[in-house]
Amino acid sequence: MSVLSTPRTSGSLGSSRSAPYRLDLAQLGPNWYAAVMGTAIVANGAAALPVRLPGLLGFGELVWALSLAALVLLVAGRAVHFARHREAARSQLLDNPATAVFYGCPPMALLAVGFGTLVLGSRLIGTGPAVAVDLVLWTVGTVYAVVVAAGIPYLMITRHELSALKANPTWLLPGVAPMVAAALGPALVPHLPGPWPTAMLYGCYALFGASLLGILALLPVVLAGLVHSKLPTLVLTPSLFLVLGPLGQSTTAVNQLADAAKTAAPPLVGAATAFAILYGVAVMGFAMLWLGIATAANLRAWRAEMPFAMTWWAFTFPVGTLVTGSSGLARHTGFDGFTALAVGLYLLLLAAWAVAGTRTVRGLLKGQLLR
Repeated sequence: MSVLSTPRTSGSLGSSRSAPYRLDLAQLGPNWYAAVMGTAIVANGAAALPVRLPGLLGFGELVWALSLAALVLLVAGRAVHFARHREAARSQLLDNPATAVFYGCPPMALLAVGFGTLVLGSRLIGTGPAVAVDLVLWTVGTVYAVVVAAGIPYLMITRHELSALKANPTWLLPGVAPMVAAALGPALVPHLPGPWPTAMLYGCYALFGASLLGILALLPVVLAGLVHSKLPTLVLTPSLFLVLGPLGQSTTAVNQLADAAKTAAPPLVGAATAFAILYGVAVMGFAMLWLGIATAANLRAWRAEMPFAMTWWAFTFPVGTLVTGSSGLARHTGFDGFTALAVGLYLLLLAAWAVAGTRTVRGLLKGQLLR
């Protein structure tokens, strides 16, 4: 995990002149995809909000374009990382359990940018190209997500030296990735031919179940680890927000699937909508409770001078899933309370994104990241 570090110096002992700054791609881990995820969810949240404000969609399109550019740049950087720093890449995946869990981030970034291309980019590049891009990114992201959701737990069981009493919220990342696929795949249903809409619907429900049951099995372990051992470092405190990810994303998924059932399986619409509302309201209730706990813990860490690190991006994507989840509930219930909740959470998301993004750019320009 990349954190801020003290810039290196060159010359004789005591020289104050800093060494020339050069990006060290050996330090470019999979956790950097969290920045793409956090940016994409700002765009997708703008499209999902149950209110239409002047300029909101234009803002969403601009942020989507930024997330797409960031994804392309990061994929290129990671390609160089794998080509030139194979030992570092191997260590991140096979040997180091603290970084291996962040391989849940790349598929979620692909899925989020693909969805944004469909719902926002279509007005700029056309519906046909947008569908094609999303279909490719969703397919690659979903396969990647399933491999990670199975592969990282396999490594945890067979290779990594871990203690359940030291579990932390980053352990949830691999298991959340299939839920993102389940939540964003239904948007493709109206654009698929023949029997594929039904296959997509049932496939996404299967992804929903696989992720949900895995998270339900792991979440008690994570909470027990937090109670027993606390977080090992102050800079990991933002990771408490990661618990919100499966909560908001699963709520988003059931609401998106209920909408897709209208096209893919009309007899299931009533049951799917009822399930979306009942499940979503209950889960959002716990999400609001955890949001309060995570916020209080981070305010405490802030007062203790918590340093900036890439973990700060945990403030963005999980909160964004609450925006899309509450927006789905507002759409299906017509209850103004969910509309107000979605808008309030989106304002919180914007603030978190602005802070994380500004600090990341500043850290890169000052040579405090990837050095």
